[in-house]
This record gives sequence, C-alpha cells and structure tokens, in this order.
Amino acid sequence: MSTHTILKSVAHKYANKPRDVLRKVAESYGFKHVYTTLDVKAWNPDVWPFHDLTSEEKASFKVRPLSFCHITNVMIDVILSRGIIDRPHPSDSSSPVELVFCNPDLQWRSEFPRPRLGQGAFREAFQAVFKALTGAPYPHVQYGKPTTATYDFAEKMLHTRMKELHGASVGSDSQPIFYMVGDIAGANAAGWSSILVHTGVYDPADGPPTHKPTHEVDNVEAAVRWAIAREATRVA
Repeated sequence: MSTHTILKSVAHKYANKPRDVLRKVAESYGFKHVYTTLDVKAWNPDVWPFHDLTSEEKASFKVRPLSFCHITNVMIDVILSRGIIDRPHPSDSSSPVELVFCNPDLQWRSEFPRPRLGQGAFREAFQAVFKALTGAPYPHVQYGKPTTATYDFAEKMLHTRMKELHGASVGSDSQPIFYMVGDIAGANAAGWSSILVHTGVYDPADGPPTHKPTHEVDNVEAAVRWAIAREATRVA
C-alpha cells in the first residue's frame, strides 16, 4: 500500500492506454494495455541489441526487464517520441508522456549486511542521464512513502476496509489510530503514529534517527504488539 498500490486510484486515467509497467501488477490494478521493455525489444530487437530473447521470454515476456541501460533507453525513446518510439521526435511540447515513480527510497534492507539501492536510486540515475541528454530533468510524479498522496490513499483504503468488516469507519480528529512501521518522516507528516524498527535501513549504531518516531522497537513483531497493546488501552 505504501508504494505502487496507489496506482489503483489513477488507473481510470490510463486503463485503455499502453503502460510500460509490470504486467500482472498493472493488470490487477485495472490497466488494459500493458507493455514491458521486453515487449518493445520483441517488436524491434535493435532497441537493445546486447541481448537475445530466450524462448521463455519470446513466449510470455512476463519477466523482469534487462538492465539499467535497456530500461533507460526505452524510457527516453517513449518520452521524447511522445509514446511512439519509432517516429521522429516531435518538436512541440503537446501531449507529454507522464512519468510516474512509485517509491522514492534510495535504499532498502535485504539479507545482505548493508542496505541495497531502491527505485529512488534508479530515479536519480535516470534523471541524471536525461538531463545530460536534454539539459534538464524530466518532470515526474512521485508516489510511495513518504508522499502525502500515498498516505491519503492509505487512509482511504483503511476506512473502506473497516466499513467492509464492521459497517463503520475509523478514526477521529483527536486520537490518531493509524500506524506506520518504518517510514517515520511520512508517518509524522501525515499525523500517524510512527514506529522505528532496527531491522530496516536504520541502524542504532549509526546514531539517533533523523526523524523522531512515536516509538522504537527491535523488529516488526514488536512494533505490531506495541500498537495492539496501545490501542487496547486507548479504547478501554
């Protein structure tokens, strides 16, 4: 819910337009015509000549895109051509392609000892290349935590789910009842209760956190238990 699920709220804008996003996820959100960068290569292999499609890729194209250079090349082709990548680039600025990124995180935590680069790193790299080619970064829409749009969407989804389960909405103006584990800056800005855990990017050995959480615990299980206990006390 805190990254690309918000695309459900804008699917009506693009449902019948081609989208270069992951096929199964996009289709589950309501997009009708979904294409990946591998589809583009299958249409014209010269788009990225450094990879020959495997038989599996030719059959389904339901795999991850190839590389940063491949993805970036196709994105730039789509943007500069206004969506028809084999035509000359139009000189006017009409009908620009809308560029959406779903997670601004530069890093995320995996089983590797140090944090790994996230989609925010790809955004920075892509914009650097686009600026080097054109003189300016490309305008984009940013979703995902800690953006306001993402928290507004999450609250709407939670209200809807509570109505489905209990026939009533949730929340009040005086008492926060939404909790976020991990995204302290976004939760604080949205008025949610924020819980910092030590199993993510933050490491207590690096010093105090940049943003002060409502509560701090070792892991996600402890965070959930604390939130449940707090709510039990609040509504008692």
